[in-house]
Amino acid sequence: MKLLAVHPSALMYTRVFLRLEPLGLELVAGAARQAGHDVRIIDLQVETHEDFWKIMDDFQPDAVCYSGSYLANVPEILDLCHAVHYRNPSTVQIIGGHSVSFIAKDVLDLAEGTVTCILKGEGDATIGPLLNAMRDGQDLLEVPGVVTLKGEGPAPIFVKSLDDVRPARDLLRHRNKYFIGTLDPAASIEFARGCPWDCTFCSAWTFYGRSYRTASPQVIADELEEIKEPGIFIVDDVAFVHEEHGMAIANEIKKRGIKKEYYLETRADVLLRNKEVFKVWSEIGLSYIFIGLEAVDEEGLKQFRKRVSLDKNFEALEYARSLGLIVAINIIADPSWDKQRFETVRQWCLEIPDIVNISVTTPYPGTEIWHKEARRLTTRDYRLFDIQHAVLPTTLPLPEFYEELVKTQQVLNTKHMGWEALKDTAGIAVRLLRNGQTNFVKMLWKFNSVFNPELQLADHQRPARYLMPIQPEAVDTISRSDLYVHGPGGRKTRALDDDTEQFVDTTRMGAEA
Repeated sequence: MKLLAVHPSALMYTRVFLRLEPLGLELVAGAARQAGHDVRIIDLQVETHEDFWKIMDDFQPDAVCYSGSYLANVPEILDLCHAVHYRNPSTVQIIGGHSVSFIAKDVLDLAEGTVTCILKGEGDATIGPLLNAMRDGQDLLEVPGVVTLKGEGPAPIFVKSLDDVRPARDLLRHRNKYFIGTLDPAASIEFARGCPWDCTFCSAWTFYGRSYRTASPQVIADELEEIKEPGIFIVDDVAFVHEEHGMAIANEIKKRGIKKEYYLETRADVLLRNKEVFKVWSEIGLSYIFIGLEAVDEEGLKQFRKRVSLDKNFEALEYARSLGLIVAINIIADPSWDKQRFETVRQWCLEIPDIVNISVTTPYPGTEIWHKEARRLTTRDYRLFDIQHAVLPTTLPLPEFYEELVKTQQVLNTKHMGWEALKDTAGIAVRLLRNGQTNFVKMLWKFNSVFNPELQLADHQRPARYLMPIQPEAVDTISRSDLYVHGPGGRKTRALDDDTEQFVDTTRMGAEA
C-alpha cells in the first residue's frame, strides 16, 4: 500500500523556541516501510496545506495516517480528514499518537465516518500489521490497538525491541528547518522510551504503563554516525535514569569519535544520583540540560507529586552549572495564582542565571489532573489545550491572568532573547547564518508577535467546530486502570537494575506497579 504520514502544524510554543523533527512519525514510517509499503512524509510544521494537497495529487496514497500526539492539533487533523474524505471517499485514514490514544472514541465521533480507525499505543509496533490487514481485506479489529466505530481490537502492544525499527529520516524534505535554541539544525534521537515515575500532570507513564525500555548503545551510536545534523536533541522523557546505560552510550560515542552537540531533559534527582554520567556527557558534547522543576515551593512540588525537595532541585541546578551546562527550567503557572504570586515568581526567575519557561497548568486526558479537574474546564476547545492558555477557572480575571503570565514569560525574553542575547551569542549567530541556518536568529525577535495577552484572550472567542464531550463529575480516587493505554507489566517492563528500581520507588508518590 501507499501511505502518506502527516504531522500537523506547529503549536504556539514551538513557533518561537523550537521546532523538532517528527521522530515518532518517522518511526511509524520506518516500520511501515519495513513491512513492504511505499511511504511518504509531510510535516506541516515546515510545509503548507498546499504542499499537502500537491503530494496527495502526485502520490495518490491508499492510506493517510496523522500524528495525534498533541491535543491542540486535533481540530486541524479532523479538518484534513473531512477534506480528504470529501475529495476521495475511498482513501483510508488513520489517526494515532500519544494524545489521541486516550480519546479514541471522542475523536471517532467527531470524525463523522471520515476516519477508518484510531491506532492506540505505539504506532511503530502495529502500523505494519494494520496496513497488511487493510491490503489483504482482513478484519481490522484483530490488530492490537485498533479502535473503529464498530468496536475495539486487542490491547496495544510494544515494539519487540527499540533496536528493531529505525526512523525514516530520509523522507523529510526540509531537515534544515528543525532546531532547538542554538542547536540549529538539530535532529532528534531516542535512547530510551517510557517513564517509571507517576507525576500527576504527566501522561508519559500512563501511556507506557510505567515501563522503561532502552535501545542498545551500539545501535544508538550507529544512528548518531548516520545523522548529518551537528545538534542532537535526546527526546527521552527522563534522560539517563539508568547510569550504566548512559555511560555505555558515552563510551561508544568516545570510541567512535562521534562529534555532536546535545540537549536533553532529566529530573533533578536523577542528575544528582548519576553525576558521573552527566559529567562524562558534558565532556563529549552535552551543552544544554532541561530540568523540569515545575514548582518553586514544597507545596507546589507535592501538588505535582514530585518527591524532590527544593534543596535537591537547587543543588541539581548548581551541579549542572558547575559542568558548564546551559540550564533551562520549567515552572507551571497555576490558574489560582494572583498578582503577588506572579511577582514572586518573576523575582525568583530574575535572581537565577538559568533560562526559565512558564507554562500553564493544563489537565490532559491520561493524567490524574484530568480526572480531578476536567469537570471544571472553562472551555472544550481542543485548540486551547497547548499549555499556553488557561482552560481552568483563574483567580484573576482572564485578561489580567494573561497579562501577568506574559509579563512573567518576558523574564526569559529579557534575559535570553533579543539584542542582548544576540550580543552574547554573536559568534553562534554569525556561524549559523554563514551556514544558511536562520531558525535561531529569527526566533530572537518572535516572542512579542506570538506571546501577546490580547491574542491569547482572542483565542477563546474563536468559533470552535470540534468540542470535547462534556466530562463526568470529577473523582477524588482514581483507578489507574482507567488511565493506562499500555497496561502495566510491572518490574519486568523496566530496564533498570535493582538499585535504580528502588531509587525510582523512593522518589515517586504512587504505590501501584
